[in-house]
This record gives sequence, structure tokens and C-alpha cells, in this order.
Amino acid sequence: MHINILNLSAFRVTAVEEEPHDYHVRAEIVDPPSRCRECGSDRISPWGVREAVIKDLPIHGKRVGIYVQVRRFRCAGCGKTFSETTPAVAENRLMTDRLVRWIGEQSMRRTFTSIAEETGVVEGTVRNIFRDFVTELEKTVRFETPKWMGIDEIHLIKPRCVVSNIANNTIVELLANRNKETVARYLARLPEKDRVQHVAMDMWTPYRDAVKAVMPWATIVIDKFHVVRMANDALERARKSMRGELTLRQKRGLMHDRFVLLRREADLTPEQRFTMDGWVKNYPLLGEAYRLKEAFYGVYEQATSREDAEARWAAWHRSVPQELMPHFGDLVRAVMNWEPHVFAYFDHPVTNAYTESLNNLIRVMNRLGRGYSFEALRAKILFTEGMHKRDRARPKFERRTPERDRPTYGRFSTAALRQRDDSLRVAEPRPVYGVDITTLIAKLEAGEL
Repeated sequence: MHINILNLSAFRVTAVEEEPHDYHVRAEIVDPPSRCRECGSDRISPWGVREAVIKDLPIHGKRVGIYVQVRRFRCAGCGKTFSETTPAVAENRLMTDRLVRWIGEQSMRRTFTSIAEETGVVEGTVRNIFRDFVTELEKTVRFETPKWMGIDEIHLIKPRCVVSNIANNTIVELLANRNKETVARYLARLPEKDRVQHVAMDMWTPYRDAVKAVMPWATIVIDKFHVVRMANDALERARKSMRGELTLRQKRGLMHDRFVLLRREADLTPEQRFTMDGWVKNYPLLGEAYRLKEAFYGVYEQATSREDAEARWAAWHRSVPQELMPHFGDLVRAVMNWEPHVFAYFDHPVTNAYTESLNNLIRVMNRLGRGYSFEALRAKILFTEGMHKRDRARPKFERRTPERDRPTYGRFSTAALRQRDDSLRVAEPRPVYGVDITTLIAKLEAGEL
């Protein structure tokens, strides 16, 4: 039993002690050195022994420590001393290579604390192994720089910046924060950053300033969902302000008013329309706030050009009654302050179409994220196997027209031979579009990450 318990050919097991939570395995190195490491002389002699405790993969649910007598030798030729190399052990770590790999893989799915408890490795070491593991993963995955980039916010422990490929509904990066310096540093390091044509974002000044500093040629487009959402927020403020002045009986008459008022007019049921008519008659200002919300949506839905949208916005602005301006003031100021980028949407209708999916992702990650660091959550999202959306590995077969004008060798033209030779070369991995948001959410909700 002692010989096979480790399944490491480099070690010869001499004893095994089993305790309730641990295996203590005593072993010796099978092949000691026969020559001096410095000069190559075979005139070496023993020069002491030291014991090293090496952590290994858990066995039968128990932590494993390998006690190895590492021998030291002295060379009679050059007079130098050296220790024998410990095989199958990770460099600069007192643990086996396979344990390091296992911890790296497990750290993508589990908390550092649980791994440390299972292996007997200090949690800080688990964290360091995880970082090294992610660094290696980053070398093997290259996300394609998107032509239509999305920059948005996601709340993982605290607000973070999420960068997306809008055309492919994928996430390409998560940044530790949403500061201008952090975003600008990421954009500056992008390969082929001149590919970026349009950047959709919310009205967060650091995003705009970072893009202007690094990619002045890119068109900034304020995501329409962030703009129209402000109309909903304005209506909600008006509703709450009005309810604060009502009696308890009057409030009961507005039962479920928030749910009804935030619905689009076209989506109201006949019963809800009837209820709404009653509210409007009794509370005209509430009805006017609802009309303003719907009319603002109409700017985006009915405008046929940028000029038309600007005209509709101006008309809408003039129609806001003075009594409701305190509630709709934030929306008015936002559009005026960001006017070029807000109306750029009507020239380039680019939007973070994944907004609803991103909200679902936030909900799921907040539920699953307890105990994980941001670095672990980022790695789980960006580098989990099978989550990347790729282009087709091989193009569709297309029939070729015979090239009668070119000399041929056997049955192949020179062009065909060249194409065949190119196909035999080892190509670099194709860049991936990013992490597919829909697939990511499905795996998270199914507990597969």
C-alpha cells in the first residue's frame, strides 16, 4: 500500500501515518544525483540531510504531507556542496506540481478558504497560486478588440467597469474600478485599438474622458437605455412626492400605482387603462408626469433622424410644466450636458443591447459572489472553459472555379498548392469575441460555475 499511495514514480514511500484529517507520508527520492551539479565530477559524497515537508493532493478526503529526506552532497573535485533536486515539486513552493495545478483549477470554482482548509495550504498561498494560474490563462486567450464597444457598470462587491463587444453580446473585460485612469490604461493597451469605431456608455464622466484621451476618433454614444431610464426615475420622484401629501384613504385608491405607471402605455391592459383614467382625473399632475415619461420615450421611438430627434426633444423640454421641473430636472440637465453624445445615437444607433442580461448577471453574481474576491469573480467570468464565443473554426466549403490560365502540377494549380501549404502551418489561436453573456448566466444559475 505504501508504494502506490502517492502514485509518484519519483518517490519511494517508506511509511504512512494516518490521522483523522491527514496522511503523513514518509518518502525518499528514487534517483539521487551521481555527478556534481557545478563541475560534473562523479567524486561526490554525502554531506548531510535535511527534512522537507511537501504538500500534495488530498487523498480520501484527507490532507497529505510528504516528508522527504533531502540529501546534501560535497564534490571532491570543486569543493562545492549542493542538494539533490526534489522531483515533481513546484519551483519555489513546497508542494507538488499537480497540487499547484489542482489549486489553480479549483480556485476558479471555489473560495480560497475552502481550498486552504481541504489542502492544508495557507490561504495566502492559495491566492498567489490563483493569480499565477490566471496570468497563464490570460496568455492563452485573446479577446478581439470590438468595433462597437460597450462600457458599462456592474456591481460586484462594489461598482466595476465592464467592457463588452456589443455586436456579439459578449464581455471582454472587467476592470477593478471605473476611474478614468483605470479605464484609460486598459484602452491604451488594447491591441488594434484603432478598430474601435463607436463606444456606447452611460453618463459617467470618467468613461467619456478616458475614451476621448485614448481614442479621440471613436464616436461616443450615450446608451439610450440609461437616458430613458431617467424618465422613469423622474416619474417615480413625482409619484412619491404626490403620495406624501395624500391621506391614507387616497393612497389606497392608488394601489399598485408604481407598477402601472412605469409600464409603457401600449402595454397597459384594459383594466389598467381604466384605472389610469381615474387617477388622471383625480390627480392631473400625476397624469401629466406619465405623459411626459411616454413622450420622452417617443423621442427615441418616433424620430427619423438626428435633426428630428433634436426638434422633438426641444418640444418636449418646452412642454414640461414648472410644477414638475423639480422631478424632471435631472433628466433635462443630463441631456443638455451630454447633448452631442446623446443625439449621436440617432446617427449611430449603437446601444448596450445586453442591458437586461447584464442586470440578470449582476443578480446572479451577487448571490454567488459571497466569499469570492473580485479577482476570482473576474476570472470565473472571463476564463471559464466553454464560455467563449468564437468565430467558426473553419470557413464554409466553397466550390472553386478551375484556373485554366495558370500552370498546374498534377491536379493542383500553383495557387492551390500555396493555399494547401499555408493550411499546414501551425496558426496562432483565433481571437475570441469574448464571454457570451447568455451562456454565462445559464451556467451560473445552473450551478455549473
